[in-house]
Amino acid sequence: MTQPTAAPCIAVVDDDEALRDSMAWLLDSVGLATRAFADGEAFLAAEPDAFGAVLLDVRMPGLSGLQVQQRLNERGDTVPVIFMTGHGDVPMAVAALKAGAFDFIEKPFNHQQLIDAVQQALAEHQRLRAVRQRTDTLRERYDALRPKEREILVHVAEGMTSREIAEHLDVSAKTVEVYRLRGMKALGAGNLAELVRICVALGLVEALPTEPRQQ
Repeated sequence: MTQPTAAPCIAVVDDDEALRDSMAWLLDSVGLATRAFADGEAFLAAEPDAFGAVLLDVRMPGLSGLQVQQRLNERGDTVPVIFMTGHGDVPMAVAALKAGAFDFIEKPFNHQQLIDAVQQALAEHQRLRAVRQRTDTLRERYDALRPKEREILVHVAEGMTSREIAEHLDVSAKTVEVYRLRGMKALGAGNLAELVRICVALGLVEALPTEPRQQ
């Protein structure tokens, strides 16, 4: 029997205890668990990437919200950050967005606005996590290929023909085709377009710039 998925936990980081309690009550009312932190240091010590999202105050004693975000970025933690800002903090919030924050909301905020922002952040975090898991799986499959298979697949994704690859590697065109088909099957690529997307996702080839549409 499948176990029910645990509700995502939202970190609430703010030095205002009353606000922390209010937000915990609000998010709990829509089925979201919360864990409150009075400062950024305590939050950073609690494995931030384990949370589905974090509501982070911009101005706090000790580390500011922007400094906490910088620490998260340096550590490679991917939890979506929603900044809570007071009046006059909008320029700081814009700087936070440029540094990768998911969103910011101004205090006092509308309850539904807050809930919507959190739900959107959770959905984005889930999407990115699925992308990372797929990429990790593809990387494992690619690493398990023979060196020659890996080399041939990259050349195919770069746009080289089987004949060009055969000449470049000094092997027969038949060998190129066998290795290409075997490698594509291992990666789950059903056609050339899928192979190119996989190679781009793995950083093996560069994505082509999108040409602007003709007016």
